[in-house]
Amino acid sequence: MIDVLSAACLLAGAFFCLVGGIGLIRMPDFYTRMHAASVTETLGAGLVLLGLMLEAGPTLISVKLAMVGLLLFFASPTASHALARAALLRGVKPELADEENPSSKP
Repeated sequence: MIDVLSAACLLAGAFFCLVGGIGLIRMPDFYTRMHAASVTETLGAGLVLLGLMLEAGPTLISVKLAMVGLLLFFASPTASHALARAALLRGVKPELADEENPSSKP
């Protein structure tokens, strides 16, 4: 049962990493690409780490993987925020819809 749960977490994590990678290519501007990358890093890597922890069982390896997961959980949003703020202060403008017709793309 644990092997099935571990495989499900690893596959789900791989799926989110793949979708995030595709999002990096397909998104139109810096901010949406950065969002795709940060979601991939947090959710995809978190699920992969959870799958690896289930596979390792209650060992020191699981504790180390949990520490890596906590580091990702706290550092990734902080780094994404700092990067977005630096880009905004540097003058990188987000691509927004037209004011008159919100459904149109520029």
